[in-house]
Amino acid sequence: MNRPSVILFALAAVFCGVACSGDAQGAARLSVRGSDTMVILTQRWAEDYMRAHPETTIQVTGGGSGTGLAALINGTTDLATASRPITERERRNLERNRAVEARGVPVAIDAVAVYVHRDNPIESLTLAQLAALFRGQIDDWAQLGGAPGRVVLYSRENSSGTYAYFKERVLQDRDFASEAQTLPGTAAVIHAISRDPVGVGYGGIGFGEGVRAVPIVTDDGRAVAPTAESALDGSYPLSRPLLIYTAGEPRGVAADFIAWARSPDGQRLVDAAGYYPLPQVRTARVSP
Repeated sequence: MNRPSVILFALAAVFCGVACSGDAQGAARLSVRGSDTMVILTQRWAEDYMRAHPETTIQVTGGGSGTGLAALINGTTDLATASRPITERERRNLERNRAVEARGVPVAIDAVAVYVHRDNPIESLTLAQLAALFRGQIDDWAQLGGAPGRVVLYSRENSSGTYAYFKERVLQDRDFASEAQTLPGTAAVIHAISRDPVGVGYGGIGFGEGVRAVPIVTDDGRAVAPTAESALDGSYPLSRPLLIYTAGEPRGVAADFIAWARSPDGQRLVDAAGYYPLPQVRTARVSP
């Protein structure tokens, strides 16, 4: 067989066929679609897995957690990656369309970081200040004790699990300011802020190069930075699991791929990608 390679699509592609399908020669195919936060990590998992299993071809596609879960619901992907839990509506739609229950497993831990330009002097933010920023109620850094300058907001598309998580956790499900600039992925947010001294945005910790992550002040007054320790012990207010969902109990290559991602070899790639490996106490399946 040809040397395995990850097939990446710039646009979301439809993968036809039944889950974890194979051909008469024993080749296996697996499609993984969803979280843009997780796409680089999933690509690395796929590359290593296919080196060890050359009979398997894995397609990795981003588009956002909502896009991946929608594909799982309509049967056009085998696995959906998500940086947020499945909603009750999505769960019901999956049960109605495919007559199976959603199964979710954590595969890594992430900390949603709040990013500013490396030269921005702001030392920390409370969740209330963060909400006021992204709702447009604070529009100048001087209002937070920083250097004067109109705040420029960078956000994510509404199909993004990171967008949904931030909106629920920080904005309490209220709307973002209309002037917030919507970008297609965390990497794009980071790139924009690295070139904008008055910019602020949010995204997964694995994308933090070239900018500075602002510590978040907790209820007890501590300014907590996003680190492995604070994400794993829950002291960082914006820590979350990264998940893989299946329609029903995973079988065949899907089950094997998920188990491998959670294995020591797979978790070493989590660390290399800038996320946090699962602690032993959190390796049991969850269905959020």
